Amino acid sequence: MSSRTGTSGQGSNYEYVIARVRARSASLFDDDDYRKLVRMGTGEIARFMEETEYETEMNALGSRYDGVDLVEYALNRNLAKHFDDLLRWSEGALYDYIARYLRKFDVWNVKTVIRGLYSDAERTEVEDDLIRAGEFSDRRIEDLLNAGSIEEVVEQLDDTIFGDTLAEAFDVYEESGVLVPLENALDRAFYETLLSGLPDNPEIDSPTGLYVEFLETEVDFRNLRNALRLARSGADIDPSEYFIEGGQLFDAQEVAQLSTNLDQLVSAVRESKYGDDLDQALSALEEADNLI
Repeated sequence: MSSRTGTSGQGSNYEYVIARVRARSASLFDDDDYRKLVRMGTGEIARFMEETEYETEMNALGSRYDGVDLVEYALNRNLAKHFDDLLRWSEGALYDYIARYLRKFDVWNVKTVIRGLYSDAERTEVEDDLIRAGEFSDRRIEDLLNAGSIEEVVEQLDDTIFGDTLAEAFDVYEESGVLVPLENALDRAFYETLLSGLPDNPEIDSPTGLYVEFLETEVDFRNLRNALRLARSGADIDPSEYFIEGGQLFDAQEVAQLSTNLDQLVSAVRESKYGDDLDQALSALEEADNLI
C-alpha cells in the first residue's frame, strides 16, 4: 500500500465503500460457523476454510504450510487483499483515513522483525509472520528482514514517521534489555500521526465521528496493554512515561496506578463506557468454553 496524493480535496465516497464492505461481509463466518469451528482440530479447520472465502489463499499456501501456520498465514494474506481493495474503492478524505490506519501493519511488521532479532529466530520464520498490508514497499521490508541487528533496523527507519521516537527509545532499550520501549515508540508514532489533523468534535453518529471514537478506543486499550506489559517485565520503567495521548478513558497517572493491580484494572474498565462490551466478551468466552 502506498498513500495516494492529491485526494484530500475530493469528496469521500462513504456510501459506496460501505455498500461494498457490507457485500463482502456476507462471506465472513457467522455464529453457526464458529460453533462448528470450536469443535474442530486445526486440520479440520483448514479443510473447512478451503470451501469458503479463503479458498484461494489456502490453495496457494497449502503446499508450504499445514495446521495452525496454514490457517494463520491464509487469514493474513486474505486480510491484506481486502485492505488493498478498500483503498482501491476509496476516494478523498476516506482514502487518507484508511491509508493512515493501515500503517498499523507497518508497526506489526517492524515489531515482528525486532522480536525475531531479539530471539535469534530464523529469517524465514520472521518473514512468514509479516502482513504486507501497510505503507512499506517490498524493498524496505526486504531490507528490514536482512538487518543484522536491532540497531540496524532503527537506522533503516530514520526517514519514516517512526524515526525520531525509535532513536530515543533505542537508548532506553540498551539500558533495560527489554523490547517494550521500542514497541511503545512504534505505537506512539503511529497513533500520534493517525490522530493528527482529525476534527476535534465531529458529530457523534457521522462517519468521521465513528472513526474518531474507534481510534480513541484503540488508544485506551493500547495504553492498558502497554502498562501491563511494563509492569510484568520487571524493568524499572514508569508506565506513565509511555502513555499515548488521544484516548478518553484514562490519563497517564491513572494508567500507572492501575497497571500494578489487575483487579483494580478490571474494575475500572467494567465501570467505564466499555463495561458492557467487557461483560459480553466474558460471556462469549464462557459460552465457547462450554462448547468445547
